Amino acid sequence: MTNLFERIGGEPAVDAAVDIFYRKVLSDNRINDFFDGVDMDNQIAKQKAFLTMAFGGPNNYTGKDMREAHKHLVARGLVERHFNAVVENLADTLSELGVESSDIGEVAKIADSVREDVLNR
Repeated sequence: MTNLFERIGGEPAVDAAVDIFYRKVLSDNRINDFFDGVDMDNQIAKQKAFLTMAFGGPNNYTGKDMREAHKHLVARGLVERHFNAVVENLADTLSELGVESSDIGEVAKIADSVREDVLNR
C-alpha cells in the first residue's frame, strides 16, 4: 500500500502545496501577523521538509521540534483558533490541488497529533 506522501504525488505535490499554502496563510488576516519578519524562503524549505517527513516521505527535516519551534509564537498569543486557521488553509490547499478527501482527513489527523506541542500545552 502506498503512503500518504506517494498518494498525494510525492515531492512535486508537496512543493506545490507548500507554495500555495503560504500564499493563503500570508493573506489570511487571522494568522498572517505571526509571519511578520519571518524569512519565508527558509520557512517554506523547512515546511516542505517537515511535511514530506510527516506524510511518509524521506526524512530530511532538521528543524526544531514542534514545541520549541512554536514557543515564541505562543508567547505572542498563538492559540487554538490560529492553529485551526492554519489547518483550514492546508486542507483548502490540498483540496484545490485535487487531493482525495480521505487523504486530506489523514493530513488533518497528522496536524491534530502535533496540536498540543505546537500550542505548548
